[in-house]
Amino acid sequence: MKTLLTCTVNGEEQSVLADTRDTLLDLLRDRLGLTGTKEGCGNGNCGTCTVLMDGAPVNACLVLALEAPGRAIVTIEGLTAGELHPLQQALVQHAGTQCGFCTPGIVLSAKALLDENPRPSEVQIRHAIAGNLCRCTGYGKIVEAIAAVAAARE
Repeated sequence: MKTLLTCTVNGEEQSVLADTRDTLLDLLRDRLGLTGTKEGCGNGNCGTCTVLMDGAPVNACLVLALEAPGRAIVTIEGLTAGELHPLQQALVQHAGTQCGFCTPGIVLSAKALLDENPRPSEVQIRHAIAGNLCRCTGYGKIVEAIAAVAAARE
């Protein structure tokens, strides 16, 4: 059964026809063409599909599309207008990316942390990205990059 959903994605109101079984990930990738949100495990264990819903990080593979109306969704595409976000720049500068598959989810998890806590400790940074699996970097450089963005805000 198809339902017309209206929600705000990356600051723009979107009306999309979605199946009642669709996830937010399906809505973003398949209906809206926002492919920066990746599907990793499909069961909420890897964080690859992390987006912000009303400012909080959520696994888009676990959220039903039917939960999106009235919510503000931010994907990696909505983070900036044409240039890299400071978190993305810091990840590049600190060699915190390799394959890049996990990067959108990590960036959005880190953004949510810094929005809530502009000066997090290393432990708080590690806790905030604990739900984002990265098989390439070993996390040290990712944590350094997030800490550098926090320090630059002082």
